[in-house]
Amino acid sequence: MTQPLPAGATIGIIGGGQLGRMLAMAAARLSFRTVILEPQADCPAAQLANGQIVAAYDDPAALDALAAAAAVVTYEFENVPVAAAERLAGKVAVYPPPRALEVSQDRLAEKRFIREAGISTAEFHPVDSDATLAAALAGFGGTGVLKTRRLGYDGKGQHVFRNAAASETAGVFAAMGGVPLILESLVPFEREVSVIAARGQDGSLAAYDPAENVHRDGILHSSTVPASVPPATAARARDAAFALLASLDYVGVIGVEFFALADGSLVVNEIAPRVHNSGHWTEAACLVSQFEQHVRAIAGLPLGATTRHSDCVMENLIGDEVLRVPQLLAEPDLLLHLYGKTEVRPGRKLGHFTRLSER
Repeated sequence: MTQPLPAGATIGIIGGGQLGRMLAMAAARLSFRTVILEPQADCPAAQLANGQIVAAYDDPAALDALAAAAAVVTYEFENVPVAAAERLAGKVAVYPPPRALEVSQDRLAEKRFIREAGISTAEFHPVDSDATLAAALAGFGGTGVLKTRRLGYDGKGQHVFRNAAASETAGVFAAMGGVPLILESLVPFEREVSVIAARGQDGSLAAYDPAENVHRDGILHSSTVPASVPPATAARARDAAFALLASLDYVGVIGVEFFALADGSLVVNEIAPRVHNSGHWTEAACLVSQFEQHVRAIAGLPLGATTRHSDCVMENLIGDEVLRVPQLLAEPDLLLHLYGKTEVRPGRKLGHFTRLSER
């Protein structure tokens, strides 16, 4: 695509969750239509989109229908089948590119890619048996975090070892599903931070200020901006995100999660080739949110300013925390966003809110 999308053009979105919903909202503000590919009918995104194709993400007929309906296709989660994205890319522009999915879906490939880009990660070893786990763990002094290489999210598919003996590895590979694993060294970080960055079709780059993140039970609880890191560390985080975008020939918004160490250095934890939970604060504290930024990028429009007018704290509403809504709505300087999900269950993200304060 070389020309910006005209007003009224349709953007296809694979995935019907809250991120797709917020992308559809941002697209509508810029006069674009949206169609969602999602197997769940009446999903959060489809409630606000112009149409939905109810089918599996890898359904060939559904993918062809999406390509025929849309001028460009994007996605709201990183576990879209790579083959599906490649099939679409043969018929319509797909942003971010399928290569970004391929890299991010396998933690081993992701770590190797980040290292090849000249950016630090935790030490790591592939694990495909109890024996390789024991050997890798011994190399880390009995301490490390074992993860499934694919499909883990919000802390799922992980096992932490601390000063473990070799005997403690017996049966772990089978207990983790007998799937390819990766053992990562534990990083002695002071805080977790993330950068939301974007790259346009013309190669232009933009990044929001780093957010400081707090996780509970493996799920993001809050993001605070500004993060408690020196300006030089914030600049290094931005530059690392830009390097990854360039290496992938990326178009769209990316989330890059870092561990910040006591000496000011950074270690990349993971990348997410999509709009990101830790960037939700941008809809309240910036004139151009991460969602509008992503739409601008994939539509061939100029990237927007990333400056923020306020400091802020974003918190997720998870499970029955949604019962706080009446009290939250009574607060000044607070933006609340609910996702249209009617079923409340533990661990489910039902919304978020952002409290603003003066810079």
